[in-house]
Amino acid sequence: MDAVIIAAGKGTRMRPLTERRPKPLLPVGASTLIERTMGQCVDIVDRFVVVVGYRADDIRDAIGTGYEGTPVEYVTQEEALGTAHAIGQASEVVENRFLVLNGDVVVDDTLPRELADADGAAMAVQPVENPGAYGVVETERGVVTDLVEKPDEPPSNLINTGVYAFTSSVFGYIDETEQSPRGEYEITDTIGRLLADGRAVEAVEYDGVWRDVGRPWELLDVTDIALSDLDTQLDGTIEDDSHLHGAVVVEDGARVRSGAYVEGPVVIRSGADVGPNAYVRGPTVIGPGVRVGNGVEIKHSVLFSDAAVGHLSYVGDSVLGADVNFGAGTVVANLRHDDAPVRMDIKGESVDTGRRKLGVVVGDEAKTGINTSLNAGVRLGVGATTTPGESVLTDRL
Repeated sequence: MDAVIIAAGKGTRMRPLTERRPKPLLPVGASTLIERTMGQCVDIVDRFVVVVGYRADDIRDAIGTGYEGTPVEYVTQEEALGTAHAIGQASEVVENRFLVLNGDVVVDDTLPRELADADGAAMAVQPVENPGAYGVVETERGVVTDLVEKPDEPPSNLINTGVYAFTSSVFGYIDETEQSPRGEYEITDTIGRLLADGRAVEAVEYDGVWRDVGRPWELLDVTDIALSDLDTQLDGTIEDDSHLHGAVVVEDGARVRSGAYVEGPVVIRSGADVGPNAYVRGPTVIGPGVRVGNGVEIKHSVLFSDAAVGHLSYVGDSVLGADVNFGAGTVVANLRHDDAPVRMDIKGESVDTGRRKLGVVVGDEAKTGINTSLNAGVRLGVGATTTPGESVLTDRL
């Protein structure tokens, strides 16, 4: 069995984090989104077929030709024309039954196995309280009978999770699928053709974790998930008078200096240097080569590789891209005075994040001057800068 992993999209809603990397390579725990997905399938598939597009070479370089002993092949979706179109790119290399997973969706380890164990075509469905916001699936005795996209009156509480198993016969139905009104070839339309032709599609009901990582703050959500079962592993250098509590990973080559106080779950990647006298609260990932200086507090955040937070700074509920440099005294606000959910601008629209606490999202190589104040929900673009003592209240992209 193959696993076809879709990893071709631009991830525009995740910007600035995806300006210089494809979304599937965003870090989650001690891995990346796509590697987490591959790790969940490696024991049940014989080969990975990765559908690449945006920054395809980055994915090829990161994953290579094999993952934990399982071969990896690549096919290219030159133009983003929908999920069915992406799956169709694998038609020349896939001959047998195969799984379909997205490189930016986080699920439990059990789901790929459940789909693999099903017969023929199958799709994962999940019960939710507000099905009208999703594609709703009707079933009868465990078999899909209909799919309806965001109905006003949902016929069931089961939604389509976008995780499938197909036989190679699906490629013929993909070829017959017409473009939707939004100009894409939708896999749900393909499934509709299967059903109309009398083909059975098994509904695999699933009630575990399901997160579609589409917006920047959702990287914090999946970090929570990834670190929820973290086991302590202390392979790096931990100086005397450091204090580590809860589940903490200090990778080989990382250093925790004297006076640092770390409350897990926290992952400190190889080459990172924390302290002295720093306070790190989880769930947090301190990426490879990151520098967390004296008197710095990091709380519930993800710091990409080689970021640096100078002394006497505070970073809370935030995502900092690679090579970001926060000048001394930089302070992130992560809570509105009116206690309402923090809003963030996504593709020109102010979006309610649903998060009471949310700090900032910072693109690669951004730099702040000393004593900069960053307001809750602000985004700084790739290479953005601030001046000493500046208060930044709106996005700077």
